[in-house]
Amino acid sequence: MHHELMVHGGAKVKAPIWPSFKGQSQLVGSSTNGRVTVYVDSKLGAPALQNAKDLVADSDRVVSENDTIFGTTGGPVNVIIFALNGATDGTGGADHMGCDYSTGADIEVCAAFGQSNRVSALFEAELSECSMKGNLCGLSTGEALSRWCSSVTSNDALADFASAPDWASNGMPDFVNRTDPTDQNPISIGCGMAFLSWLISMGNPLGKIALTMVELGNSGTLAQLYSRLTVKAPSEAWPAFQSAIVALPGGVTSDDPFGGSSAGAHLSYLAPESISLAGEVFASILADLSANKSPEEILTGMQALINPKRVSNGAGSASGCCKGESRRLLPPR
Repeated sequence: MHHELMVHGGAKVKAPIWPSFKGQSQLVGSSTNGRVTVYVDSKLGAPALQNAKDLVADSDRVVSENDTIFGTTGGPVNVIIFALNGATDGTGGADHMGCDYSTGADIEVCAAFGQSNRVSALFEAELSECSMKGNLCGLSTGEALSRWCSSVTSNDALADFASAPDWASNGMPDFVNRTDPTDQNPISIGCGMAFLSWLISMGNPLGKIALTMVELGNSGTLAQLYSRLTVKAPSEAWPAFQSAIVALPGGVTSDDPFGGSSAGAHLSYLAPESISLAGEVFASILADLSANKSPEEILTGMQALINPKRVSNGAGSASGCCKGESRRLLPPR
């Protein structure tokens, strides 16, 4: 059921179907590239409106970095900022529905008065799940990946959401060889956060990790991810990780105990299909120039190559774990 949307001038039209928000949506604006449309709860006043305006201004950057991580071009999304779970400091988290750009494109983000960087971080956490092609989100592995995407694009603006210390203080159970079928367990998510920190610290770009995890799909484990990245047996992953944890001088006190985010390798990866597409576009331009085509004809040729890629890479399947309920990002309880 649609809810009313208030636009400038007092007109009322139908708003997107949000996962939980039932109030009146106020349209704030769209990003420069048109891929992000931002709304706000009309009752929250100036601080929330400022959050929304700041997200409009920042969303092109977030979208661009998310595209870089996943090596794809995502689709358009809508975002509503409101007091999710009654909070206005960002701790209400964020949510959306399916893990693609068709069933999960209506995103809810908690307001964070005076801290718009947290709003952008929450937005990226959910946007990244739309880039997982219908896989991973709803599982401990996908939740860890989305939180890492949020961290590296926001300078760790959600540090208070850290879950790796919860995993460490609860006996460090093995969620490397098995995947927890939930995105709500801070212990299994924390294991994933620490494990990805370890992999990134060894020089594996987050982009390569993300693409490999998407390829492995819902049945993939962190041990299999380790094997793909290192060409070692999956059985070696847990012992090697345990040894690395034991060697940490300060223990596990954050979601990045190995300092992976300071390694400078978290975004620097191009997928093979992206490289191939760039080559096709360049060859098309050269051919069109040789044929003395007009700039308009050259642009049309480029768009014919690029647009099909965007549809296939960004839309993802609605199958898998993500049907029927929202994907919720929350801090540890």
